Amino acid sequence: MLCRVVFNQKGGVGKSSITVNLAAIAAARGYRTLVIDLDPQCNSSQYLLGEKATHGAGNPALEPNIGGYFEALLSAGQNKGLLGSALGSILKNKEESLADYIHPTQFERLSVIPASPALGEMEHALQSKHKIFKLRDALNQLSGQFDLVFIDTAPAFNFYTLAALIAGDRVVIPFDCDVFSHRALQTLLENVVETKSDHNPKLAVEGIVVNQYQSRATLPQQVVQQLKDDGLPVFAAMLPPSVIMKESHQKNQPLIHLDDAHKLTLAYVALFDEINSSQP
Repeated sequence: MLCRVVFNQKGGVGKSSITVNLAAIAAARGYRTLVIDLDPQCNSSQYLLGEKATHGAGNPALEPNIGGYFEALLSAGQNKGLLGSALGSILKNKEESLADYIHPTQFERLSVIPASPALGEMEHALQSKHKIFKLRDALNQLSGQFDLVFIDTAPAFNFYTLAALIAGDRVVIPFDCDVFSHRALQTLLENVVETKSDHNPKLAVEGIVVNQYQSRATLPQQVVQQLKDDGLPVFAAMLPPSVIMKESHQKNQPLIHLDDAHKLTLAYVALFDEINSSQP
């Protein structure tokens, strides 16, 4: 099982769209694929599951979700201290199972663990209880059920992002072509390198996905060339802007299912093939 973390500390760069569309292509190609949504905005969850994953006034978060998993980690730790080591051991086995939080989607071989808007409320407690390695351990137990895992992260380097990087094998970095994104890359890469050094020696930056790329505009060309000049791994397949992405979100249909001949769909397919060619 190979786990890819889609990560950028800058918002609005297309993390959820890239996560879901690569996962949907993987599933359509025959891979048993899981999306884990660690962003409290729940965009990947809503993209794949529609209205039932859309929370708001009078509409609670979809259960079970990844927030419930982390909440169970905290509860198990408290119960272990209160009820003794025997029962604590039983609870420990239960707490580390992600299988109970998986939802099937309407697409064959594609599943999702939805996010929760309550993730932020638990972050400090999880940090203080040293639960940073639990996601990695739980994912290891799913290795017989899935071929590929894609983790969508929040636009921040926080507890959940670090947990994902510790659990992951590869990092895919969405990038939009502006100066601010370029400047933010250095901090992002430093965080990945530090995580690799301190916690996860197998972690590797797989590449940078250039999103909203306007091939005829001068500035995007210059920015991409600067990335290459800096020696950064930029994927050759770049994603052009298109209004079909909004339609894809609205209809909860990844592009490969909405219009498999559209230019943006074909760009995603080329990106998936490029990424997949590096898979061991």
